[in-house]
Amino acid sequence: MKKKGATYWLIACMQLCCFILIMPSIQLNATAKVIVVDQQGKGDFTSIQAAINSLPDQAGEHRVILIKNGIYQEKIFIEKHFVALVGEDKNKTQIRCSQARDIWRCEHPDDWGVATINLKGSDIVLENLTISNDFGFNLKDEMHIDCKADSINPFKVVKKSGHQMALRSFGTTRLIARNCIFKAYGGDTVSPWNTTEGQFYFKDCDMEGGVDFYCPRGWAYAENCVFNAHGNTAAIWHDGSGNQDSKTVLKNCVFKGDDGFKLGRYHRDAQFILLDCKFAKNMADAPIYLNPSQPQNQIQWGRRIYFYNCHKEGGDYGWFANNLFESKISPETITATWVFHGSWKPELISFVKAKPEFKVVPAVYQIPATSQQPSIDTIAEKMLFYQRAVGGWPKAVNEVKLDYQKTLTVLEAKTALADSLHIDATFDNEATSREIKYLMTAYIKTANPRYLAAVEKGVAYCLRAQNAKGGWPQYFPDASLYRAQITYNDNAMVNVLNILGDIVEGKNGFDKINPVFKPAAEMAIKKAIDCIIDTQIKVNGKLTAWCTQYNPITLVPEMARKFELASISANESVAIVRFLMRQRQPSVAIKQAINAAIEWFQAVRVNGYRYQDVAAPDQPKGKDRVLVADANASVWARFYEIETNKPLFSGRDSQKKYDVKEIEWERRTGYAWYGVWPETLLNKDYPQWKTMNHN
Repeated sequence: MKKKGATYWLIACMQLCCFILIMPSIQLNATAKVIVVDQQGKGDFTSIQAAINSLPDQAGEHRVILIKNGIYQEKIFIEKHFVALVGEDKNKTQIRCSQARDIWRCEHPDDWGVATINLKGSDIVLENLTISNDFGFNLKDEMHIDCKADSINPFKVVKKSGHQMALRSFGTTRLIARNCIFKAYGGDTVSPWNTTEGQFYFKDCDMEGGVDFYCPRGWAYAENCVFNAHGNTAAIWHDGSGNQDSKTVLKNCVFKGDDGFKLGRYHRDAQFILLDCKFAKNMADAPIYLNPSQPQNQIQWGRRIYFYNCHKEGGDYGWFANNLFESKISPETITATWVFHGSWKPELISFVKAKPEFKVVPAVYQIPATSQQPSIDTIAEKMLFYQRAVGGWPKAVNEVKLDYQKTLTVLEAKTALADSLHIDATFDNEATSREIKYLMTAYIKTANPRYLAAVEKGVAYCLRAQNAKGGWPQYFPDASLYRAQITYNDNAMVNVLNILGDIVEGKNGFDKINPVFKPAAEMAIKKAIDCIIDTQIKVNGKLTAWCTQYNPITLVPEMARKFELASISANESVAIVRFLMRQRQPSVAIKQAINAAIEWFQAVRVNGYRYQDVAAPDQPKGKDRVLVADANASVWARFYEIETNKPLFSGRDSQKKYDVKEIEWERRTGYAWYGVWPETLLNKDYPQWKTMNHN
């Protein structure tokens, strides 16, 4: 687990412990020494790299290096974490080198050293600096070099428009650039690259370069930035292939450049969101495009390019008309904190100079200027810590089930936030649906907007997780093992559908959710009902009920865990029927599905028995779980063999058994093989539904 800065964690602890309600601000480590770099010899060092090298390898908060005005002809390497480079004036504090990537790679195996600023460390802050790669500005004509590393084409032509990086990161997870200028003539000027975990924040920055000169991978947020493009290929680029949720957001940014400059392109899965941006009159009438060399079928998540309130001098092009609604995202929710899912709040971390002493003061957390802080719910606060970047929640962490009643320690809070990019979000055991419902209740009680934002993020996750056949997997996006199967098991899919039903009907507080979710929920429910109808098992031409899990492509019933064989379930089928009975004006197909399932429940009832624990001295822990004769009772088996309707059991060897006593004691007593799940449905719910629907 990577370490986090003191500012960040203290903010997290404030939220957790409710300090935010009583403390106006926090100033961190005000006595920490600031290292000064001054070319005139009036500081601690005359070179930036020497100052970086002097820092201890380990740190828990940012070490600030203050750089006095001057032109520093250096190539900077930062492999340590929590380093802040702060210039005196962004126009007068300049870090410059001249390096073509084409030349560098002829002599080196990778890009480490290709840029003016080379990063391997995380939690890096760059403020008030000009960072320039001057190669393209200095080159007058083409260069011809002998590239020994290229055995096929050893004689290489280097052009001024080639790749020239001012910033290049390697595995960096968190980077802040504020009030900086990044310059190159060629491509890839600003290259923060970490596809799976990268979180990059740019504020009030100017960027200049050629093709793809702003090209983040992972999660990126740029606000109030100016982009100046050379050439006519593309200014911005994104790689979001590591996670379906990753995105590049550009808010209130200005784009200008050479005549006919194009806005952007992508080579892999990407997601662009542009809000309140302004485009120069000479921008080409060319939408953000997939590079023609990339096959469309390799883009698994489709075209995801969204605009809101963007305009061009001289008149707008139709391709950047407002379409953000298609993403089910409200423009008001789009902030840096939203992009990074609350796991990192870079807008609260800043190191600024205080004139005339020219000292750097540590980051200060400022309470938002509101007349009254919103109330909090302690359980809801814990849920926010565990919400994953994709929008859902895990059911357990390190095999320990989440317990929101338990006190959350500072270490656990840190770990939860640091793990936000894990792909363990699931619908199993009420995970995600439980949190969405509770947070909506908490929002109604407290009016805390953070809870509503978490609900909407969770609902968006649910909608994204629905597969092409209309079903929901057990986990998303993790598709390993049986996790991608359409999952009725433990009511995973039905739990989601009931939330979507509440959205459509405006029940249980879901009338407060953004209205863009209602039509999306209606469509999702329609697809899901088609899936439910298509997966109802038919034996010898007669409809029965449902299996717990299905192949997501063929819709064939499948085994889940080793002891959960493909079968008909008397447990999960109850929730499916109840959901179908919830539908207003049910279709003929829905009515047929309900009536057939009810008839099947009646047919497979096991009369004259109850299922209970009994004393068994010869068994482990002195107990066993068995059927006990009782003339006044009846039960249902959890699973029935599809072909015969016989109660079906299996141990961890996946062998079919027809008597629960034949499987191992651990599985026999560790699983609900019999129950009374359909009882209330048959005796109360179904008769009421039948009366209302006149059938």
